[in-house]
Amino acid sequence: MKNTILYIMIVVLLAAAGICSAEADQITLPCGYVPNVQFAPLYAGIEKGFFAEENIELTLDHSMETDVVALVGAGRIPFGICSGEQVLLGREQGLPLVYITNWYQNYPVGILSLKESGISTLEDLKGKRIGIPMLSGASYIGLEAMLKLAGLSDSDLKLESVGYTQAELLVTGKIDAAVVYTINEPVQLKALGYDTVLFSAADMTKMVGNGMVTNEKMIKDDPDLVSRMVRAFVKSIRWTSENPEEAFEICKKYVDGLADAENPELQMQVLIATTDYFDDGPLGFGFSDPEAWNNMAAVMKDMGMYSGSDISSAYTNEFVPAE
Repeated sequence: MKNTILYIMIVVLLAAAGICSAEADQITLPCGYVPNVQFAPLYAGIEKGFFAEENIELTLDHSMETDVVALVGAGRIPFGICSGEQVLLGREQGLPLVYITNWYQNYPVGILSLKESGISTLEDLKGKRIGIPMLSGASYIGLEAMLKLAGLSDSDLKLESVGYTQAELLVTGKIDAAVVYTINEPVQLKALGYDTVLFSAADMTKMVGNGMVTNEKMIKDDPDLVSRMVRAFVKSIRWTSENPEEAFEICKKYVDGLADAENPELQMQVLIATTDYFDDGPLGFGFSDPEAWNNMAAVMKDMGMYSGSDISSAYTNEFVPAE
């Protein structure tokens, strides 16, 4: 009996030693933007050890030049962050992208105007000068979805591609309204004392916001790593949503100048506005909503940007942990 117990103890200890000695998976995750409080879940996940708990050593790459869709689709890197329309566009080009967990349950695009402009409905945008960063990407998809629901089209507007100068052009009267990221410009202009009117795509329809993507080969060859990556990411999102003040403190280590910002309250408001888009909704943190995917595909088909008939392979909820 003693020998049996000793044998079991030795086996358990050896197994534990094997786990401890296993090298962590080295993952570099391109984010596609400069460091910002909006990436708080990733910073928090690293600092709180959520990725380490899954035996993942995560490094963030904020390079603006990184083409996440192409690199993940080609299998050059295992994971990336992008919004839903990028997944459908990539698959349209033959890239086997798969959206494996949702980050933003609500689509963060809207149309912003100053209250003094008199624009109070989407129909009031007819004939107005509308600034948009570019005629592509999430901003353009969001605009088209809202126009469609309002019975409008691009030809009803004076649409101008203005880069990321919408707020400046809006307050100087050079445009009448702007297509914006709803957790940026509206928060900033409010802090500066401007009264604004915001039409939010999320208030009108469900579409697919930012999330984590991989490729079909990765899911087939290493589903365990995919599962661990998703678990850590979802845990980071949930923790940030529940602890925004502590998450903000963590951001100071990653976002240049945040600790010495002249208006830290503004950046805190941006973070809080961002966490509102993490809303767990009816499905829970991390889950993709099939209705959102169907709506996005329909808008993109109307725009001639997507011809796929089956979107079920573009996303999966199989790796998202149940609440």
